[in-house]
Amino acid sequence: MSVDIGQLYVRRCALIAATAAQIWEHFESFDQLNAWFGIGHKLESYIPGAEGEICLSVERQGRRRNFGGKIVVWKPGQELSIDNNWFDDDLAWPVSTYFSFRLHAIRGDTLVELFHHGFEHLGANAANEHEGYESAWKNQHLVALKKLVESR
Repeated sequence: MSVDIGQLYVRRCALIAATAAQIWEHFESFDQLNAWFGIGHKLESYIPGAEGEICLSVERQGRRRNFGGKIVVWKPGQELSIDNNWFDDDLAWPVSTYFSFRLHAIRGDTLVELFHHGFEHLGANAANEHEGYESAWKNQHLVALKKLVESR
């Protein structure tokens, strides 16, 4: 079962010259994920798998702030979706958003999509939260993953 991508989402993607199985190796441990997803924010902890979880942090308002949550979809070579919220009460949303990574074969390569989604459930603040992430997110994580995978 996949997590539905709602109407308000941020999407970044990269077409990588490798199979989904080769790319998925970079999701299977803390060190492998940290090599590309631990840039721009810090990967604090990561337990891969269907019962796993992730904790990331970022400098915000002069303090280190943690976010992340439980893995809600773990389909090797296809999808990783994570329940995402701030761990600090003063930043936490009333409901979680999600991070989803999806992998799709395209002519011998693999399209890797990264979504931050679920903003439509945040009520009156949905548009502001969505715009903040849409305007601030770069594609640095997937560019780093592409470079890592294709340099093997």
